[in-house]
Amino acid sequence: MSRIRKFTQFSFRDLVATAGPTIVLIAAVCAIAYVIVDPAPPRQVTLATGQENTAYEEFGKKYAALLAKDHIKVTQVRSLGSQDNLQRLNEGKVDVAFVQSGSTSEAEAHRKGLMSLGSLFTEPVWLFLREPVKVTQLNQLKGLKINLGPEGTGTPKLFRQVLALNGVEPADLTIGALENTPAVVELLDGRIDGLVFSSGPDALLVQMLLQTPGIKLFNFDQAEAYARRLPFLSHVVLPRGIVDLGRDLPPQDYHLIAPTATLVARANLHPALVELFVQAASEIHGGAGWFQKQGQFPSPQYTEIPVAREAAKFYKDGPPLLQRYMPFWVANLFDRLWVVVVALAALIIPFSKVVPPLYVWRIKSRVYRWYGQLRAVEQALDEADGPRRDQICAELLKRLEEIEERVNRMSIPLAFADSLYGLRSHINFVRQRVLTMKTAAALAR
Repeated sequence: MSRIRKFTQFSFRDLVATAGPTIVLIAAVCAIAYVIVDPAPPRQVTLATGQENTAYEEFGKKYAALLAKDHIKVTQVRSLGSQDNLQRLNEGKVDVAFVQSGSTSEAEAHRKGLMSLGSLFTEPVWLFLREPVKVTQLNQLKGLKINLGPEGTGTPKLFRQVLALNGVEPADLTIGALENTPAVVELLDGRIDGLVFSSGPDALLVQMLLQTPGIKLFNFDQAEAYARRLPFLSHVVLPRGIVDLGRDLPPQDYHLIAPTATLVARANLHPALVELFVQAASEIHGGAGWFQKQGQFPSPQYTEIPVAREAAKFYKDGPPLLQRYMPFWVANLFDRLWVVVVALAALIIPFSKVVPPLYVWRIKSRVYRWYGQLRAVEQALDEADGPRRDQICAELLKRLEEIEERVNRMSIPLAFADSLYGLRSHINFVRQRVLTMKTAAALAR
């Protein structure tokens, strides 16, 4: 039985010896492709939001909560606003930020390596004034104390452009640079005449000021004209009673001018994180609101910043197929495995043509090396001459017995048994030659 076991369907040891280096090489290349070519998404990302009690800050909390479900930690960085966020992105201090439309240009965004994940919502320009102040046109703001907020927000730059369209220079009024919360306190105390900021209607300050007695909202009657003159603005209407139908707040329709809030990221943000942020944006901003219809946002439109490829694909086709049915990390793993599959295909196809011949050569080489021993015996036989011929033939016969014994102990797959039996017949052939010469030498004596 032990001898029968020497004959197997294939030699596992030879297969490992032949294919082992190839398998190790393929595994190493696949590992490199998996880690370097398409690295796993980071589990932490920084998001620049805005000032305290603004819509940016409130939405930042919602993004953090949604991405936490997929074990992504969103570190929120409070900022002055849009311009401050844009600067932080350009300096690489944050990965993602809320940026107001009109804050940059397409060429500048491309040069700085920025990409849009989509526009999220309109954020109207709110100009709140004290009730005693009688202003119906912006050129009537001359001589008043108006807070525009810090330069890090997008509002000062935007509102100066609006004032310029009305022939009002910044020197014609007293401009404050307080943040929103202390500016509201100043307005309520009567130390300033009005304040301007740009924010979504979800902001607590907007909700409060719309319901505060003695504070009125400026009506941009020429909103459509502003939108035509400044393309990054749109004309929106705050409907009568939208705040409180029972109290009829506001008591009339208000026309407002509104830039669009955009989610902007650095171009090196991992594609998987882009997909997560866009999906979160769809859940957070996809509903109907004061200034938008169901499904209007998020959108690849209303932004001057080039839209990320993954974001554009989402807006066109929806979530990736695997992420519709699998948890994020599982779907991402399968997506990244395609890189490994490509690496495998690139290596397995050529190696599949090399390994089998190497395996065959390794098996047959065990047989072929004994032919070298047989050839040495034949050479010694041909050189045998004189009185020692009989002794040499006896030594060669002994050598042939040793060769045959070792050949009989050789393990070889059944597919190559014909080579083994061919070798044994050739051993007998050489033995017959030796015996013939030995007989001839004996007769000669």
